Amino acid sequence: MSLLTITGAALRLGGRALLDGADLSVDPGRRIGLVGRNGAGKSSLLRAIQGQLALDGGTIRLAARARLASVAQEAPSGPASLLDTVLAADPERLRLLAEAAAAPPERLAELHERLRVIEADSAPARAGAILAGLGFDAAAQARPVGDFSGGWRMRVALAAALFAAPDLLLLDEPTNHLDLEATLWLETWLARFPGAALIVSHDRFLLDRAVHAIAHLDRGKIALTPGGFDEFVRIRTERAAQQARAAERVAAERAHIQSFIDRFRAKATKARQAQSRLKALARLPAIETVIEDAPTRFAFPDPPRLAPPILALDRVAAGYDGVPVLRNVSLSLDTEDRIALLGANGNGKSTLARLLAGRMDPLAGEVRRPPRLSVGYFAQHQEEELIAAASALDHLAAAQPRATETALRAQLARFGLDADRAGTPVASLSGGEKARLLLALATREAPHLLILDEPTNHLDIDAREALVKALADYQGAVILITHDPHLVELVAERLWLVEGGTARPFDGDLDDYRALLAERARPAAPTAAPPRREERRERAEARAAVAPLRRQAREAEAALARIATERARLEARLADPGFYAAGGGAEVVAAQTRLAELARAAEAAEATWLEASLALEGA
Repeated sequence: MSLLTITGAALRLGGRALLDGADLSVDPGRRIGLVGRNGAGKSSLLRAIQGQLALDGGTIRLAARARLASVAQEAPSGPASLLDTVLAADPERLRLLAEAAAAPPERLAELHERLRVIEADSAPARAGAILAGLGFDAAAQARPVGDFSGGWRMRVALAAALFAAPDLLLLDEPTNHLDLEATLWLETWLARFPGAALIVSHDRFLLDRAVHAIAHLDRGKIALTPGGFDEFVRIRTERAAQQARAAERVAAERAHIQSFIDRFRAKATKARQAQSRLKALARLPAIETVIEDAPTRFAFPDPPRLAPPILALDRVAAGYDGVPVLRNVSLSLDTEDRIALLGANGNGKSTLARLLAGRMDPLAGEVRRPPRLSVGYFAQHQEEELIAAASALDHLAAAQPRATETALRAQLARFGLDADRAGTPVASLSGGEKARLLLALATREAPHLLILDEPTNHLDIDAREALVKALADYQGAVILITHDPHLVELVAERLWLVEGGTARPFDGDLDDYRALLAERARPAAPTAAPPRREERRERAEARAAVAPLRRQAREAEAALARIATERARLEARLADPGFYAAGGGAEVVAAQTRLAELARAAEAAEATWLEASLALEGA
């Protein structure tokens, strides 16, 4: 029996149809990822399931006595501690404890039995483990929830929803307020969650690792695909190709029949055949071709060249009001470096980003940068600095007063802000459109170094993929802070770990970091002795031994991606008749020569990748 059944659901908001005969069934224990473009109606569907929105048609049925939990829309506040706030998500436990405190002796046995069944004794430990996974240590768990900022309090709201252990868990973008470490923990927690879940997310890793199926909300309908997000993309692509081929066949048959009708309609001897063909034409299936939304594209302007290193830190300390957050940081950055910063929130990642961006001076040590170095800095908090009544064009014009309107509009168009969006007041832009405006502002001067601090919070999956492709084409260096593991794996070629009051290179990839976090989180057996120093040294040496091979494989993969992008661009030019008609014979020869060079480079990169991969398998 289904836990949740949605039948023929119809919902209109603001005159727009969000649901139009949508159907979905969620069985007990089944976790489903809900995806769709921004504005498709995913969050509205979750609100309708909770009874916060009334359907215009159809039904939503929840199984009798099924327990439902979701993250509160408003962050919790007040004097209660974090631990007590999360424990309050189990009202039955609180009620039973309160009743047991004043119950007569004959009632106590029954109450204690029920408390045992719901595992009331272990509840504080379970709540504490969830809070710890989301980034709160024991000291923080004892503090009042009102002491924390809005983003951290939303983590407490998420912890309360997870602790409630419902039959059906509804999550709407649960990773938006998390760092990478908490996101990785949440993936593992959800993968082990025994209840059912409906999860709205743009996090591809989460959708691949934690769900059993993908529900795609598109044009008011819901289509369910088994497997994670990668499987959903594969199946959807195959279906689209099949539908397109079927449409081509039908179109060809229509054209053939129509040509017969046009030739013989007026001839008496062929009139009967023509009428017969008209009926055949009417019987042909009306197969629509795949209606693709306009593809999302981003493009970063290429910076002028600078000799490496473009930035170097030598024993630097950085902090606020004279108090260091980071100490003894010695790092260097070269042209075209792709670096992701690891480390839990509060360890100093954003401080390091501000230092690299030149937004703060070091408290000690030396920062060396060329005078001509241009830095583009994107931080999500900058959204609060946008002027609600001003348009995207107004903001860019204020930042570049000497630029022409044509140049300003071209820069906005690089990030999908067309003529209509360019003139729209910021107050009327969606979160994703505001993020695009901030990217346009950050890259307006064609920076040599682009620092991105949580750039994907309001971007849908297509926009995130567009960002990945744009960064692959970008010729400058990139520093990335993100909770999106997919973005880290596709963009970063090196990792820096920010923790313990400093920052240093991390030898390994994201899987190594995930294993490190799991090892740290694993409780030690009470009677077990701590690992011996020799064992720890051997593990460290084993990781260090394969680190160069991992780095070699990642660099080869990145080189192949860049080569493929350039080859596609050159092949498109060579396939354009206008390229030859322009009379640029030398340009044609140069393009063909470069194409041959890229083919040789691709062979070399593939050989390097294969050699490193085989060595890793044997390590």
